[in-house]
Amino acid sequence: MKKVLVTYALHKESIAELYEKYDVFMPHDKDMKREQVLEMIPDYEVLIPNFSFYTDAEIMDKGVKLEIISNYGVGYNNIDVDYATKKGIVVTNIPKTTCEPTAELAFALLLAAGRRIGYYDRRLREHKAVDWGVYGDAGMPIFGKTLGIIGMGRIGQALARRAVASGMSIIYNNRNRLAKDIEERYGAKYVSFDELLCTADYISLNAPSTPETLKMIGENELSKMKPKAVFINTARGNMVDEKALARALKEEKIWAAGLDVYENEPKISPELLVLDNVVLAPHAGTKTVEDRHKMAEEMVHNIIGFYEGKYEVSRVN
Repeated sequence: MKKVLVTYALHKESIAELYEKYDVFMPHDKDMKREQVLEMIPDYEVLIPNFSFYTDAEIMDKGVKLEIISNYGVGYNNIDVDYATKKGIVVTNIPKTTCEPTAELAFALLLAAGRRIGYYDRRLREHKAVDWGVYGDAGMPIFGKTLGIIGMGRIGQALARRAVASGMSIIYNNRNRLAKDIEERYGAKYVSFDELLCTADYISLNAPSTPETLKMIGENELSKMKPKAVFINTARGNMVDEKALARALKEEKIWAAGLDVYENEPKISPELLVLDNVVLAPHAGTKTVEDRHKMAEEMVHNIIGFYEGKYEVSRVN
């Protein structure tokens, strides 16, 4: 019987099918420490890390029986995929169940940052002054504005659907231009990266984290955005120069930001924490109990599909 090592505590009912078929170890209440994983991994064929557990060469070398790493997340920058490929270890992710909840949160951050909801809430709760006048402390409208989407994959398109329903127009930049029928579905216009930065009122980063996209948004890119631009990131924190973003917000070179991911999670740059024009979330793109159950089920299906062919497998190598 194959042995499966789950590095973090999930609701057991979410992975019930895994328990029925394999020998599963899962911590009851706390995520496993790296040292524990290194000690146990030699006996396991399957490793299940989550998006915050880095699976590197040392772990794979210790995992002499490892056949598959089934990631609990759509992004897989927490896994050395190149090394896994060299070792003949299959890596999978879960793109289907993460799409809609992440797009929901991206649009929520867009609304919250644009309409200053976080700022209003803090001020009112702390009994600080809020200008109740006609124009004081005004937000930015959504209707009639242009949303620029960097990375028009599953999540980017799910975000576009929400934005179009709210009266926004869509421009996008992608590694490859989308098929004409997909563009027509959202009324989306393909533009260069620079044109997107210069013309969009709202900019959402939804591209995958790769060596090529590392810090793709930095001081130069921020300087090209409109002074009234709102920047949203629900992709990965390492794709943005966090200190440059904080400076741009502080100096009002851009108008606002909504962030769910950070360079050094769970740490957040202190400069961001004191700014009123940024809305912060704790990497919560998929953080509803219902969606986390669905994610676990998709992750389980990758493993069973790999061994038995019963389900489609989302391989990344």
